[in-house]
Amino acid sequence: MDYLTTQGYDVDSVGLGAAMGMLAGFGVAIWIVSLVICVLTIIAMWKIFTKAGEAGWKAIVPVYNAYILFKISWNTKMFWIFLAISFVAGLLSGVPVLAFILGIADIVISIMLQVKFAKAFGHGGGFAVGLIFLNTIFTLILGFGSSKYVGNGETADVAKAE
Repeated sequence: MDYLTTQGYDVDSVGLGAAMGMLAGFGVAIWIVSLVICVLTIIAMWKIFTKAGEAGWKAIVPVYNAYILFKISWNTKMFWIFLAISFVAGLLSGVPVLAFILGIADIVISIMLQVKFAKAFGHGGGFAVGLIFLNTIFTLILGFGSSKYVGNGETADVAKAE
């Protein structure tokens, strides 16, 4: 009798089956956690949009929600620049160096957006770092906390002029 076979079961295949089952279980757990994070972020963004004077439903429309985020945090021109850079980077994916440079530009714009987003609600750089690295948690803090929308830089300039 082969030492790898016990009671008709191949020890290697049983171990492989158990490992695959564990991986499937981890995959399902990761999917559930990701879904919960997504739902919490959407709920928080709904509240944030409402605080900023926008309709909450705009938080659930893909791409349009990013447009509104740029609108309340920075300006819509930067949204179009961001979108154009992303589109061109996708087109140039066959040219890795150019796609990489454009990807870095998108990351820089995204970081700047988070800084402006924090400032639009009266917070500083530390809060912006939180938005960058722990986005869902800090978005929930903005949505459900006592933060008030103070306007983006353009809105504040218009208010001062009046």
